[in-house]
Amino acid sequence: MAPALLLKLFLAPALIGGVTLAGRRWGPTVAGWLSAFPIVAGPVLLTMTVEQGPAFAASAAQGTLSAVLAVLAFSVAYAHVAMRAGIAASMLAALAVYGLAVAGLNTLRLPVPVCFALVLAALGITPALFPKTAAPAPAGKPANGGDLPWRMAAAAALVLTVSYGAAAMGPRLSGIFAMFPTMSTVLVGFSHARQGNAFAIALLRGMVPGYYSFAVFCLVLSLQLQAGTELQAFGTAFACALAVQFATRSLITRMRAR
Repeated sequence: MAPALLLKLFLAPALIGGVTLAGRRWGPTVAGWLSAFPIVAGPVLLTMTVEQGPAFAASAAQGTLSAVLAVLAFSVAYAHVAMRAGIAASMLAALAVYGLAVAGLNTLRLPVPVCFALVLAALGITPALFPKTAAPAPAGKPANGGDLPWRMAAAAALVLTVSYGAAAMGPRLSGIFAMFPTMSTVLVGFSHARQGNAFAIALLRGMVPGYYSFAVFCLVLSLQLQAGTELQAFGTAFACALAVQFATRSLITRMRAR
């Protein structure tokens, strides 16, 4: 089994478990913020660099950056449909919107800085696109809370399916599908079922500020892979992403105070 697949199979369920516990302790806003950090996509891009070379990985990182737009479209679509329909209809609609967004993004060949500017603009306006909801239920372990193993198993199954489906794709699509909304699909689906649509929508909204650090990671990595060594590129990208992640804490605090 390829190292990239092994990494995703291990990291995605582990992150799902950690974020689920964080959501039960601190609520959906913090859980969403944590889930957006490139803990899964980063090591996957690192494996691509080792196996395919820095040029391939630089192109893949640009694809991963652009995929933030598709994930934001997924989130907003799910939130709006969830206001009027159940989990199945919301998920199908969101995945359909995600697929259309990926198809559109795959036709674009924009410079990395332009792509980054588009992502920043989208991150700025996306919070206003979410529907207004009642306050979610207080954080805490929900009834029948023994679903954590099922969440982790669902994440592993989804990663396996997407990885094999993307096996024959080039660097751009490989990068885009490194950002497949595994966290959104599994976390939001289970949270919607256990804690209601308000919690699920708050979780999706909470992911938005976390994507700033993700976007910075992809930008720095793509540029650095074209100009520096692989280890330097990943070290710099993770350091910049971590700095941005902590900088968004003030934004999280303001959102929780609303």
